[in-house]
Amino acid sequence: MVDLVVMMLALIIIIVSSIVLQACKLIIWRPYAVTKSFRQQGIVGPRYSLLTGSLDEIKKLREVALETVVDTNSNDIIARVFPHYHKWFSEYGETFLYWNGMDARIYISDPELAKHVLSNKFGFYIKPQFTPSIRKLIGEGTTLANGVEWVRHRRIINPAFTMDKLKVMLKEIAEISTSMFERWKTKATKTEDQSEKIEIDMHEEIKNLTADVISHTAFGSSYMEGREAFKAQAELQDCLSASRTSIFIPGSQFLPTPMNIRISKLNNKVKNTVKSIVMKRLKGKEQDSSDSVGYGDDLLGMLIEASDLSQTKDDHKLDMDDIIEECKSIFLAGHETTANLLTWTVYLLSVHREWQDKLREEVLNECKMGVPDADVLTKLKLVHMVLLEALRLYSPAVELVRQGLENMKCGSIMIPKNTTVTIPVLMIHRDKKLWGEDADEFNPLRFMNGITNAAKHPNAFLAFGLGPRTCVGQTLALLEAKTVMAMMLRKYAFSLSAEYKHTPVDNISLQPQHGLPVILKPLALKHNN
Repeated sequence: MVDLVVMMLALIIIIVSSIVLQACKLIIWRPYAVTKSFRQQGIVGPRYSLLTGSLDEIKKLREVALETVVDTNSNDIIARVFPHYHKWFSEYGETFLYWNGMDARIYISDPELAKHVLSNKFGFYIKPQFTPSIRKLIGEGTTLANGVEWVRHRRIINPAFTMDKLKVMLKEIAEISTSMFERWKTKATKTEDQSEKIEIDMHEEIKNLTADVISHTAFGSSYMEGREAFKAQAELQDCLSASRTSIFIPGSQFLPTPMNIRISKLNNKVKNTVKSIVMKRLKGKEQDSSDSVGYGDDLLGMLIEASDLSQTKDDHKLDMDDIIEECKSIFLAGHETTANLLTWTVYLLSVHREWQDKLREEVLNECKMGVPDADVLTKLKLVHMVLLEALRLYSPAVELVRQGLENMKCGSIMIPKNTTVTIPVLMIHRDKKLWGEDADEFNPLRFMNGITNAAKHPNAFLAFGLGPRTCVGQTLALLEAKTVMAMMLRKYAFSLSAEYKHTPVDNISLQPQHGLPVILKPLALKHNN
């Protein structure tokens, strides 16, 4: 009996010692070794603090930055959006090491190095392991998958975003936009000079518009149910944004805290709603055995169809959970990216009214007052350049991150295994060495000869990423943005309200912290119906 107790105590001591050893290695030895490795290469950064890394400094700098307001006519927003990068860049140079908790991160702002990381086709740089809460928001689909799993998902989802499929969606986008414009009419008030004026929060209006668009195009006749799921996901985004500078302790997601309970409920609402819609589609297909009847022309129908027909070497298909996770990704990417692109485009055109006039003239010349189709949209060259410039100055994706699976050579830098590479899109888009002395200024004509010729490096524009993992929905986002802008410009002139505060903020994507209040003036154009 005594021998058994001794053996048990010895086993416990071994287990505890192993845990302590591993903890010391992760918390103390690895930060020391990684810091030393980069210091020997001439790369330094902010001091590592036990467990929290650089998070405390990031949090303090952000709290101060959120109290500031940028000049309305200025696009110099780095100090507000990325106050920590702004500070560290000035102190440590173009490449530096910082710590997201215990996660070592190397900041690189050279587009050639960014290309090396993002264009790697051998899977050496993967999407890092985000916290469970972030994964619930973004979805465990194509956006976050790695390796063979990513290849499988991407192969199945690609056909849903071909031009032929997207053209079908344009009419629906136009109809939803028209409904929004009609709703604005009811808000019109007479001013002293008897002209009509409409004051709205354009960011809220556009978020509702893009939510309706992605709900319709994703779920078709079930879009109201889909919209409810997406509303829950939007609430989930707000919950998670506030906790981004807090250290994550593995296992803490299972604690019954009020926040964890709320996150779980919202995530279950999204999953159960999408699952219910999918089951209705499958049931409808079973009831009509006609070969001519598919699962629908919307994105969900295409996903189900593709997953049902795909025959990879190991006969893998998307299952119910896969489809649910892809729907999360489609909503966040399709809704957020387009909403923020349109929001910042309206802001820029409100500040630069001469460009608003140029675009309106182009739209009236090319498509009059009809519904613009895909062929017409390709003729809107100035509109396209303005959207690209809006993406450059106010890219919804403010940074890209990858993690090295092995010790990797990136240019002249040796990056230790498991180090995360941070590529600051917003700062690369403003680098005067790449874009010229007017890098902070609104100049759509820089894209006159295409994206690759707009800057001194062909890969300096990273709004949709680069390489194999370039955003699959970028064509849909640009088509939707062109359609909405073309129709809006024909009906309204717009300017910033006196209430507007220029306060861009990184809320997982780049958003106006206090909305975008604008004044709309209805237009009575000669082509108007």
